[in-house]
Amino acid sequence: MNKRPICAILYDFDSTLAVTDMQNFGFIPAMGMTPAEFWGRTGEFTRQTGCEKILSYLYVMNEVAKEKGIKMDEAFLRECGKNIQFFPGVLTWFKRINEYGKAHGVRVEHYLVSSGNKEIVEGCAIAKEFKVIYGCEYVFDKKTHEVLWPKLAINYTQKTQYFFRISKGVYDATDDVGVNEKKPERRVPYQNMVYIGDGMTDVPSMIVVKNNYGKSIAVYPKGKEDKVEALKTEGRVNYTCEADYTAGGKLEAIMHLIIQSIAINNSLRREENTNPLLD
Repeated sequence: MNKRPICAILYDFDSTLAVTDMQNFGFIPAMGMTPAEFWGRTGEFTRQTGCEKILSYLYVMNEVAKEKGIKMDEAFLRECGKNIQFFPGVLTWFKRINEYGKAHGVRVEHYLVSSGNKEIVEGCAIAKEFKVIYGCEYVFDKKTHEVLWPKLAINYTQKTQYFFRISKGVYDATDDVGVNEKKPERRVPYQNMVYIGDGMTDVPSMIVVKNNYGKSIAVYPKGKEDKVEALKTEGRVNYTCEADYTAGGKLEAIMHLIIQSIAINNSLRREENTNPLLD
């Protein structure tokens, strides 16, 4: 019996699915700060110390919580994800795309690859939709449950490794052997992979996916096409469209076409294998 081909969709989170940075909805207000104050302090810490930007925000989150006397444990961070606001149609997108794939003989899988907090994402309304969530994580004290140290930090170039992990089915981010092993048979062929992001910080991932014959899509808030215009003109992405995930929208139409192409290519390969040309 032939297995259904898999279409793996990889998503950025901030300004791609959520309308802005995930920390802005719950964490920063809980600290009594504005986004400008928090991100300004993070930027200043980077300038003063030379600390990598992702590690800077992870450090500043912990320091601010200590200053405010707030216990920053997993439960608190997950609570900070409850009020995240998403672009139109996101909440029903996954079910619709899954059903469209099933109707065309394609299994669709969704993966999150974010430089934001995994713990915050785990508390949001769409966390259950992802097969795997990759994001920055903390190690928590087993007794107090408070933050001890960053467990995983994912910056913009490090995101590219997850394209290969997902293709090979090597999901453990600490498995440095499996992700580098040569595997002729991929769980998900590169051409069946899609990356959806929102801008320059996603460029490394977009290029890797596009150059390996997958599809890269850059989305932008309504009326702000200029955010991604250069990505298309410079050939860094396959498509650009508004971050509108509603039924009947351009983004959905593009995903339908991609799923159709995967189904057609799979049928052609199956036909070639069952009806080889005679000498």
